[in-house]
Amino acid sequence: MNLKILFYTSKRTKNNAEKSVLICRATYNKCRKQFSTGLFINPSYWNSKKQLVESPEPDIQYINTQLSLIRQNLNQAFLFLQVKGAPFTVLDIYNQYKGETPKDEVGVMEAYRLHNGRIKKLVGIDIKEVTYSKYLESGKHLQDFIKHKFKANDIHFNMLRSNFLPDYEYYLKTEKNLAQSTLNKAIQRFRKVVKYAIAEDYLNKDPFLLFKYKTVRKEVIFLTVGELKKLEEQHFEIARIENVKDLFIFCCYTGLAYKEMAFLTKEDIVLEFDDNLWLKIHRSKTKKGYKIPLLPKALEIINKYKDEDEVLVFKNISNQRFNGYLKEIADVVGIRKRLTHHMARKTFASTVLLYNDVPMEIVSELLGHSSIKTTEMSYGKIVQKSISKEFNRIKNIK
Repeated sequence: MNLKILFYTSKRTKNNAEKSVLICRATYNKCRKQFSTGLFINPSYWNSKKQLVESPEPDIQYINTQLSLIRQNLNQAFLFLQVKGAPFTVLDIYNQYKGETPKDEVGVMEAYRLHNGRIKKLVGIDIKEVTYSKYLESGKHLQDFIKHKFKANDIHFNMLRSNFLPDYEYYLKTEKNLAQSTLNKAIQRFRKVVKYAIAEDYLNKDPFLLFKYKTVRKEVIFLTVGELKKLEEQHFEIARIENVKDLFIFCCYTGLAYKEMAFLTKEDIVLEFDDNLWLKIHRSKTKKGYKIPLLPKALEIINKYKDEDEVLVFKNISNQRFNGYLKEIADVVGIRKRLTHHMARKTFASTVLLYNDVPMEIVSELLGHSSIKTTEMSYGKIVQKSISKEFNRIKNIK
């Protein structure tokens, strides 16, 4: 099949001098692509058979030369795609003529940048600025790896092989000194770009379909019943230290993350169907709404700091300062574990709930997890300890 090129004047598009624009129509495989040449002529001077402008058109030489160049460049684009051997359309010919990269030639880093452009527009809508920053950071790691392995700034998707991700993982571990959990995130972000590339037809199939991440399960550190009791019984004369201690204990009995605690309002405390007070929480991390019944100890702390003139339940304190005070508190109480606000959430799930035989699915709901698998991965060993405790109890039964 040949490429057919036809020029004609448009009756609709005219400039101020009442001249008509010349349109180019490229036809290939019974499909057309029309575009403006940007050239204007008096339609009376156009010879459609010869495909030339004639006298007395004042710019006759320039216009005919430009038409010849357009025809020549379209034919070059057509020949280029023919030599490649892959199927193409008239739109591909036009894109090649315009110097635009065909979809199957978009580079890995080029696709990453296009994906980041989409992500950036979602900041403040669906994602946070810090999430976008993580994509930029992961993109820098990927760029460095491509330079390291391929000695190039970018590579085509058709160069991706099944060993790409294992090699990338090894690079992140040995050259970037990233921990397994951190490098997993970098690879996950790249996988999302690959899926985007497939959706945009830059790539036919996922070359990493069989790739599996190395799972990392961190040990859950939490306060034991004894440690929590010691903390509750300790009183501090310095008001700000006492305040941080109380807020930490409050989170041990509610499981609130720092942000949910810091921005808890009086309107978030609601009377529910059972005539008890519950907390109505919107978890910013998972965008999930859930409710938590208030245990007596948590309610006691709310009442202790109740201020009718304030919208927030507790006065705000930065996470950094909060954790700084917790270090002092741990030293005084004699807790050797490194106290952080997040440990209160772990204590709620472990010591308060699971050790009191609250089922895993309820724990998952009270933590606001998006999936019970998240809860099981983090707290599975704690359930095993509960099983061990019950079996030891059975063994002692005579």
